[in-house]
Amino acid sequence: MKRKLFCEISPLTYAISEKKCILMRSLKNLCSIKHLAKTKQKERLPYVIYKHNSLIRRRLGNVDMRLQENKAVNLSIAAPKINKILIRPGETFSFWYLVGNTTENKGYKEGLTIFADHTEPGIGGGMCQMTNLIHWMILHSDLKITEHHHHDGLDLFPDFQRKIPFGTGTSIMYNYLDYRFKNTTKRTYQLVIYTTPEYLCGELRADSPQRYKYHVSAENVFFSRENGVVYRNGKVYRDKVDKVTGKHLEKKLIRLNHAKVLYDTSDLEIRDMDAQ
Repeated sequence: MKRKLFCEISPLTYAISEKKCILMRSLKNLCSIKHLAKTKQKERLPYVIYKHNSLIRRRLGNVDMRLQENKAVNLSIAAPKINKILIRPGETFSFWYLVGNTTENKGYKEGLTIFADHTEPGIGGGMCQMTNLIHWMILHSDLKITEHHHHDGLDLFPDFQRKIPFGTGTSIMYNYLDYRFKNTTKRTYQLVIYTTPEYLCGELRADSPQRYKYHVSAENVFFSRENGVVYRNGKVYRDKVDKVTGKHLEKKLIRLNHAKVLYDTSDLEIRDMDAQ
């Protein structure tokens, strides 16, 4: 029998472990604070590197739509914390450093959160939609991702108006599971993040154009049944192209998906691997 971790013993030990992780990350931030992006500029930088809009209210299986409405509130509170932030050469963007803890006394409401292999309501839920949006834009830039966590091995919701490949999302938890990227280039970047009644909107801008463009796509996507369990499979690639010459420079595998499906699969086309 596998021995339980300290955090798995009881709700109390989990809370103790969580506080420890938060404290340790806070101490690390103090040591690196001068390198974290913190300056905003009202004017938008002139060059749009990439832009994307993300639908706020989605039908996620049987999830209570009240949590989706609350998520809209949560995103509207958090977006201004990041909007117009500059990421200068050598600086690192930290989501949680800018947004801070999403507590009830700041106006955050109960939204959808993901805990282990299931969903549950939680104050400030829905922040991963913002880091998903930011991550998708950063994948189309020269910026270097330095911290990125996944909901590993799980496919929690059926597709609903999916526009980006499965597996390009993020998993965050205040403040020790962060989303971070570093500007290792000579140009300054800027994130523009805001909400409308329907969408979470994002723009990645810069003070000079990029020479390279990027395209992220999924290949060999299918569902399989293995030992009675259904999985979503696929590979996500990132292509790099020289905009001046049009030359294809690199095709890099950035995600190999083999995720256990946790929703009703009766409408899916599934390859039965058990029968092969």
